[in-house]
Amino acid sequence: MSLSMVRELLRTLVRRPVTRKYPYEVREPPERFRGRIAIDYSKCVGCGLCARFCPAAAIRMVMVDVGGRKVRRPEVHIYRCVFCGQCELACPRGAISYSREFRLATYNKGELVLRPEPPGGG
Repeated sequence: MSLSMVRELLRTLVRRPVTRKYPYEVREPPERFRGRIAIDYSKCVGCGLCARFCPAAAIRMVMVDVGGRKVRRPEVHIYRCVFCGQCELACPRGAISYSREFRLATYNKGELVLRPEPPGGG
């Protein structure tokens, strides 16, 4: 063992670990962090700009029944999203935002599809 190795060994014995024990020590994401996409469907006018400007084609417009009439609403495939924020910038009504939720791992791909719900959640 060389002297430099012994010196490095002694130096690392007195330091704290650099890494965190992730599931037990969760770090709060920064304020401007882009996590899971969130859409306020009450503000959405169905213009489709979010789908047009999405570089990953993660958003598509679908027809939903709202109050007895058919309207266009965005359906987001979160598993395709690259979290670039283009949809948020393109939305003229500010209906799209990003939450700070970053734990998106799942075994079911269907859980990562944000579908528009009829008013009242029914």
